[in-house]
Amino acid sequence: MTTKNDIDALFQLPLSEFTAARNALAAKLKKAERADEAAEVQVLTKPPASAWAVNQLYWRHRNAFDRLIAAGDRLRTAQASQLRGKGGELQEPLEARRVALSELTQHAATLLRESGHNPSPDLMRRVTMTLEALATYGSRTSASAAGRLTEDVNAPGFEALADLVPDKGARTRDPDERRVLPFVSQRERKVSREKLSPEERKRQDEAERKQQLASATAALRDAERSLADARKSAERAEASLKKAAARAKETQREQDALSARMEKATAAADQARQDAHRIAAEAEEAAQAVADAERALEEAKRTVKSLTE
Repeated sequence: MTTKNDIDALFQLPLSEFTAARNALAAKLKKAERADEAAEVQVLTKPPASAWAVNQLYWRHRNAFDRLIAAGDRLRTAQASQLRGKGGELQEPLEARRVALSELTQHAATLLRESGHNPSPDLMRRVTMTLEALATYGSRTSASAAGRLTEDVNAPGFEALADLVPDKGARTRDPDERRVLPFVSQRERKVSREKLSPEERKRQDEAERKQQLASATAALRDAERSLADARKSAERAEASLKKAAARAKETQREQDALSARMEKATAAADQARQDAHRIAAEAEEAAQAVADAERALEEAKRTVKSLTE
């Protein structure tokens, strides 16, 4: 039987190796007369780069990934509590989710660059969308299989929120059932809504409105923080640019000064060589004059001697 590790290993490979490895595993299983398992492997779809990056976050940065899922669970619990009128602190899980998302998206950008993929704004948007959706689903068994994603994951709609609001006279649910958002399809939600009384629909609409407001408020806070972070980064970049420009200007001045000194030194060296050549010529002429004078002296001495004898 195909082990869980066989498929897990497949989704941990570089994206460029996925198809060949999948086909090789399917062929191996088929050769071993395990046709059903081979067919199961063969239909696995190569994920897009965004889903691949999220898979790698699950396998390589599990602690940060688990913190995101845990924050999503806490946020969902607090939202459910608020919708039931029992209070519930949203700030802490919202902040924990934001921090985990920020850390994971940075890791994802690095993973993509190291694997030869350009972490473009659109690609990173899809990575972030999938991470947010996984955080929303949290640790529910119905959530997409983290680490084995073959496509991007979209967040569930607000229609699932109605089930968080307790109906009058309804049976008491298990605490675990109330702890998380029970995600249902839009068709099922529509059928369920048609069975509600006007009062129940009004309560449902109010629950959805509160959830939308809470989500919009969280998104606004995230956007404000992102804007503040972007402004700080821009300020740091501008300061670094000014320092670099000042350093470049100073270096240019130093280079110009060195060039001027070099030119002056070169001119002085040329002049010194010329002076040396001139002095050498003068010295040679002087030496020749000495030699001529010495010969004249000897000649005069011989003449005087011959006349006195």
